[in-house]
Amino acid sequence: MSQTTFDLAVLRSFVAGMDLGSFAKAADRVGRSTSAVSAQLRKLEEQAGAPLFRKSGRGLALTDAGEVMLGYARRLVELNDEAAVAIRGVDLEGWIRLGLQEDFGEVVLPDVLGRFARAHPKVRIEARVARNTELLERIDTGQLDLALVWGAAGVTDDRNAAMIAEPIAAPPMRWIASSTVPWQFGADEALPLIAFDRPCLFHSAAAAALDRAGIKWRVAFTSPSLSGLWAAAAAGLGVTVRTSYGLPSTVRALDAGEGELPALPSIPLALHRASGSASPPVERLAALVMASVRAAHVPEETALA
Repeated sequence: MSQTTFDLAVLRSFVAGMDLGSFAKAADRVGRSTSAVSAQLRKLEEQAGAPLFRKSGRGLALTDAGEVMLGYARRLVELNDEAAVAIRGVDLEGWIRLGLQEDFGEVVLPDVLGRFARAHPKVRIEARVARNTELLERIDTGQLDLALVWGAAGVTDDRNAAMIAEPIAAPPMRWIASSTVPWQFGADEALPLIAFDRPCLFHSAAAAALDRAGIKWRVAFTSPSLSGLWAAAAAGLGVTVRTSYGLPSTVRALDAGEGELPALPSIPLALHRASGSASPPVERLAALVMASVRAAHVPEETALA
């Protein structure tokens, strides 16, 4: 029996469509027509020997086979691109200073930085995990080259020269509670909130949503670290607010309306670059970071047009 050899160009279109939430947008990214991408997807399903998509509302969602295929497609495309970059950029060298949120420590640090280090062994990376305020200050003062930051892009430095800030995603904020301790909240008691030490965009959004809904609340636990928030939420001390990125198994995102908690807004996520930090190593790492974070945020439905 002959072995199936998947076409990397087809896999790239598949991954792009899932990342962008639209195969029409994917067609623009890969330089093909929408009809050509549709033909690629039909070819992929034929090669896979199983349906990869199912109807979901006005768009498409992945079947179980599609989820498996997407995981392998990402790995194959990433390995191809890593090999191409490693061959062309074998002589890259220098230093890169990267800052990121704790939410992405388990995603970016071992995966992206490991792949980058293997492809560019002469480039040294200095990584710092910190909160938004510190990351923005260090970008502004030139102490970081790149920083993964919550909040709107368009920050300017003291010289009124715009920082390079590329939007990555705008995931919805979620109420987070213990995955093992049953969530209970009486209507006559103040909602116990678990929050970062202020200032905190997530705490501010939670407080505003609760105030608008007329729900009493109190701060039951504060911590300077995300691990502290997860521990308190896992113990059932209250609820916290975050996105679905990087959730440990000890906590879970509450379903919409669960516990009669109000809806929360989305929060922009952007990769900020210091003015003048546009070296080839920085640009390459920036591309890897953005691709990794976007891959971790797959839309539930993907439109064909």
